[in-house]
Amino acid sequence: MNRTLRHALLLAFAVSVSAAPAFAQKKAEKADSAILATVNGKAIPKTRFDAMIAGPIAQGQPDSPEFRQNVKEELVRREILMQEALKKGFDKKPDVQIQIDINRQNVLIGAYLNDYVRTHPITADQIKMAYEEVKSRLGSKEYKVRHVLVENENEAKAIIAKLTKGEKIEDLAKDSKDPGSKDRGGDLGWATPSSFVPPFSAAMTKLEKSKFTETPVKQLSQQLTQRMVQQHIEGLRSKAKVD
Repeated sequence: MNRTLRHALLLAFAVSVSAAPAFAQKKAEKADSAILATVNGKAIPKTRFDAMIAGPIAQGQPDSPEFRQNVKEELVRREILMQEALKKGFDKKPDVQIQIDINRQNVLIGAYLNDYVRTHPITADQIKMAYEEVKSRLGSKEYKVRHVLVENENEAKAIIAKLTKGEKIEDLAKDSKDPGSKDRGGDLGWATPSSFVPPFSAAMTKLEKSKFTETPVKQLSQQLTQRMVQQHIEGLRSKAKVD
């Protein structure tokens, strides 16, 4: 846990007749490379495969031939089931069409909000201002605390589940993303609440001795981002004409 706040044109006039078939073959090979597999004559685009593996890899899934083969097989299974669903006419059913429309909305909304966050990043000054605001409200009492820093909420929940079953935080901290404390069993030493980011401090000061948080603690920048997105949505809502 950081305590302070954080890319000739070559002209040839003599070309043999055999060059044309070779060019055609290369073009076909290039087209084939954009197809992952073909199921009952229906092509699965490689772009779908790339999108399927991008998320898990970004979250720490090791990239391997076995992982890629499993994803490919999953896409093949999906295509088979999709074809069967279309044969049965499920895409024409009103309730299914509603679900398709809702999922389409979710994808488009998610893409829009992700782009908004990307183009409106939380600045260091905003984080510092929010930090100082909360810091001024915290006392000078010192705490000795341990933590395990992980990439996402699911990993945090897995850690909490292990703690609930009796595993020691000192052992779990060996896999922490915080290089400064992982070798000390997650120990952050003695410090005042103001030494940490507000969400961490707020959770820490509510704990009893030898207890642990039962829900993951989010970072300040995440809270500021969520607040910014909510304000943006409310701003759009206020300008919308709703009859």
